[in-house]
Amino acid sequence: MRLSRILFAGLLAASLAAGGCVSSTDIENLDSQLNEIQRQILQLQRQAPSKDEVTSLEESVGREMATLLKSEADMQVRLQELSAQIEALQSKLDDTNYRLAQLSQNIATTNQELKAVRAQQPRYVMPSPVEGEAGSATDGNGNPVAQRPIVTSDPESLYQTAYNDYLRGNYDLAMRQFREYLRVFPGTEQADNAVYWIGEAYYRQRRFRQAIAQFDEVLNRYPRSDKLPSAALKKGYAHLELGERSQGLVQLQYVEREYPNSDEANLARERLREIENR
Repeated sequence: MRLSRILFAGLLAASLAAGGCVSSTDIENLDSQLNEIQRQILQLQRQAPSKDEVTSLEESVGREMATLLKSEADMQVRLQELSAQIEALQSKLDDTNYRLAQLSQNIATTNQELKAVRAQQPRYVMPSPVEGEAGSATDGNGNPVAQRPIVTSDPESLYQTAYNDYLRGNYDLAMRQFREYLRVFPGTEQADNAVYWIGEAYYRQRRFRQAIAQFDEVLNRYPRSDKLPSAALKKGYAHLELGERSQGLVQLQYVEREYPNSDEANLARERLREIENR
């Protein structure tokens, strides 16, 4: 109201100064203008936010910020939980891959046993002594076994007979037959396998140095053999059995690097983890 009076006085003074006298019409016009100014001032006052409204808005913004911060914290916790679950699943996957690799080896062994059972009875001839295998043959327990004749009529029968003896633990006899196979049929597709199984027979007898020599022969003499990953893996195992830790680790890392998608690579990774966790 005070402001209205001041404005009215100002307008009146302006009119007096301009015309020298004020009529009733001039006063009415000034009063009308004053009322319009008052109306506009009231409208602006209504539109302007009050202190309470500003405070309420600040509180609302504060609540929204708190909600957002809590949501972010909850999201961080959830992400950590998901990360832990992923690590647990990865560990289970590694364990499953290891078990599958073992199962694959068991299946391969079973298939070889079935082939041996189904093999046709071969014709036998008496073999001549085989160089490097002096003395009588023994079974897996070190007991002497009878010197059976060695098959020389065809390579498949001789190989299956030798492998069948290996499976039964007649390692000396199996080695004699595999060596006879290599002597009579050196150029067959199974030659690399025969060398490998001689190495496995030595390994089973804990004659690790001789086993390494046989695995090296597979690696060096048969560069396209499907036994390369297995030979490299068992060579690493043999070094570890001999206490040659650094050589064993290098060999296992070689398997992991050169044959990354093989069952042998999975076994090498598992053995390396076991060594690191000791």
